[in-house]
Amino acid sequence: MEEHLEFTIDNDDAGKRIDKCIAMKLGSGYSRSQVKELIETGNITVDGLLVKPRHLVTEGCVIKVQIPEKSVQYLAPENLPLDILYEDEQLIVINKPAGMVVHPGSGREKGTLISALLYYLGELPESIESSRRPGVVHRLDKDTSGVMVVAKSEKALRVLSDEFRERTVKKTYVAVLSGNVEMDNGVVDAPLARQKLDRKKMGVEYSEGRPSRTVYHVLERFGDFTLVRLDLLTGRTHQIRVHMKHIGNPVAGDKEYGGKGEIDRQALHAETLGLIHPETKERMEFSAPMPEDMADFIRKLKKDKRDAGSRA
Repeated sequence: MEEHLEFTIDNDDAGKRIDKCIAMKLGSGYSRSQVKELIETGNITVDGLLVKPRHLVTEGCVIKVQIPEKSVQYLAPENLPLDILYEDEQLIVINKPAGMVVHPGSGREKGTLISALLYYLGELPESIESSRRPGVVHRLDKDTSGVMVVAKSEKALRVLSDEFRERTVKKTYVAVLSGNVEMDNGVVDAPLARQKLDRKKMGVEYSEGRPSRTVYHVLERFGDFTLVRLDLLTGRTHQIRVHMKHIGNPVAGDKEYGGKGEIDRQALHAETLGLIHPETKERMEFSAPMPEDMADFIRKLKKDKRDAGSRA
């Protein structure tokens, strides 16, 4: 059962960071990292507004905390196929298929990438944020395919987490967008936040959102669809999907954000990932080939374009 708590800040707590303040009030059962996760997922508000973990509370403000029902913490290994692009003692790089959830949560307990990795490796270092996300330093949406790196050691978990936080990791995607994108190249600079009426969805929020930037380059136009390459300068939840919707060209097949097209999932693929190896400090880059469903969709668009040209 979900737990709902409410606190009114008195003079003794005024001026403290909200993550520190709430961690103290919740007691030893919650760390500041867990409180930070509650804040970033929209489960903590101040006077009805979303805030950041570094927000300083003021006397008299009302803080509401919603603690989701805790799932069973045991993660069951599962013998599932893995497309391994690279592996050493510090990290493993996977080509994640569309349809696979990265870690358990939101009612999905089986068939996850973490369950498959636990079967293959035996163990993973526990995530700073949650025991449900061992080895996880970044994520891809369930229906996004492509390159993911997972830490195999405590050192790799720490170093790679810092790389993602400091934005030294290079992330390049390819996507098919609905509609004909107006500009050949562009930058979408629009802050993102969880939507108040649907906490599972993100949206552009200039007053409350976190800074988010996506660079796009048009590769080919098909009339009603556009093939693009995208570089993420930040790594927010649903960033590409929301930013492309924001410019009027949602990702094809993305029913959640209004995308159209004859493909059963969002036509979004994490093509390359560049990082500095946590042990050797060598710059490394990994690539994953485009999956067949997206390749088939693009071939159909090319054919339709040729057929339309021959009829003209």
